[in-house]
Amino acid sequence: MCGIVGIVGHAQVAPLIVDALKRLEYRGYDSAGVATIEHGELARRRAEGKLINLERRLKDEPLDGTIGIGHT
Repeated sequence: MCGIVGIVGHAQVAPLIVDALKRLEYRGYDSAGVATIEHGELARRRAEGKLINLERRLKDEPLDGTIGIGHT
């Protein structure tokens, strides 16, 4: 199983996507990822394991896009 969420906003959406994925984490524990559109290009971050691993990666390598999708 998996959980998928998408957000279109006016500010950085990656933190909002991660918050939404926390509510869906029970649907998948093996990996998580977020992709956003930044300056017309797709930027993504992925992590194996629980969502906390993706949160750590995003802290080190933030995404600035205002349109994004995430999965767990």
